[in-house]
Amino acid sequence: MQSTYHELHQEILEENNPEFEVIDNELHFCKIPLMDIIKQYGTPLRITYLPSISKQIQRAKTFFKVAIARQNYKGSYTYCYCTKSSHFSFVMEEALKNDIHIETSSAFDLHIIKNLYQSKKLTKDTFIISNGFKRPAYTQGIVKLINEGFNVIPVLDDIHELKAYEKIKKPFNVGIRIATEEQPNFDFYTSRLGVNPNKIVDFYKEKIKPNKLIKLKMLHFFINTGVQDNDYYWNELSKCLQIYVQLKKICPELDSLNIGGGFPIKSSLQFEWDYDYTAEGIVETIKKACDEEDIDHPNLFTEFGTFTVGESGMMLYSILNQKQQNDRELWYMINNSFMTTLPDVWAIDQRYPMLAINHWDKECHRVFLGGLTCDSEDFYNAEKHNNKIFLPKLQVKEKDQLHIGFFYTGAYQESLSGVGGLKHCLIPAPKHIIISKEDDEEDYTTKLFSKEQSAKSMMKILGY
Repeated sequence: MQSTYHELHQEILEENNPEFEVIDNELHFCKIPLMDIIKQYGTPLRITYLPSISKQIQRAKTFFKVAIARQNYKGSYTYCYCTKSSHFSFVMEEALKNDIHIETSSAFDLHIIKNLYQSKKLTKDTFIISNGFKRPAYTQGIVKLINEGFNVIPVLDDIHELKAYEKIKKPFNVGIRIATEEQPNFDFYTSRLGVNPNKIVDFYKEKIKPNKLIKLKMLHFFINTGVQDNDYYWNELSKCLQIYVQLKKICPELDSLNIGGGFPIKSSLQFEWDYDYTAEGIVETIKKACDEEDIDHPNLFTEFGTFTVGESGMMLYSILNQKQQNDRELWYMINNSFMTTLPDVWAIDQRYPMLAINHWDKECHRVFLGGLTCDSEDFYNAEKHNNKIFLPKLQVKEKDQLHIGFFYTGAYQESLSGVGGLKHCLIPAPKHIIISKEDDEEDYTTKLFSKEQSAKSMMKILGY
């Protein structure tokens, strides 16, 4: 007899995924019965689970608090949220409940900052770390906020950017982003973002130091792969520290090191990562480099985006039908599109934990998942650490329709897929609901954030 779906997944769920629980052959996530959600709202359905955001922030704060204590590190730690991962108001407001600070990447972010300030969700003391290559509207917005008393630190991405801040009439802080080397297998050698590391010291001496209004507060380090426990990451961090040491010796007001972000999140049910070890390794490496040169330990800033919101998101679909296209390829057709709802699946071959929501008692078999668009790339056929996916066999009766969920999809997918805009093949955007909980209570509340996109809204965009 073939294995049931529950037998296939039981061990890995019990060992490494306590947030998932199967009750009466239906999947629960953090004590929430997902079939009840489907019965109430239908599918396709995008869900944001707000408690996960606060949980992740507090986890990261604890990792670094413990690491700083163990290493007897003398600098402070500041957690920043990268708005580009998810700009939604409910995400920002949940994150800000946790005494955090903000990293921005565009002029429009600054409008969000003003709105949050006016609604008293943040104060002028909140650090606003402004990153990115900046167009005039962005730098003009930064100038305005600084002149209004906001605690903005523009991180210089280019040596010519400094000129844009000449209209600031009060002392202000800046940072400099280091242009790091890319991975050896990348298409180019050095990141397009940041200042050439060989020019940073001279840039400070010639342009920043002579200006009495400007203080170099921060050196910013970030690599595209995020934090990884490999030679590439530790080598790039060491190079950054060499520059920090050089600058600190001639720039006493430099007191902060922004190590970017990029803590990994679950991309599979088999995911394991020692966050405590990684955080302590970072703190230890920075402390050692500073102690060897007899300079003060810098205050540490991190910018976590995906880590903050990634595990708060999920997408639920229903299986419409199956298609046996040849002897080996059985297709389950979902009631939306991967390309339009989870664009990273198509664009960068991103994998997410995927599980059936119901029918855990049924026999399972290997399938391919197909989206509704006419594009051959609109499919999903493999898990992160498994080249096959298995799902319960479909039932004949309509009431027994199979539902599936993709989890930890909360970063970037809404904005990349174009919230409220046109989608490939005019596939409508799904409903989006928000799930909240009070502290550790089992009771939860749901709120409809947006309805499924209507034909009327599409026709309006198209000019009909």
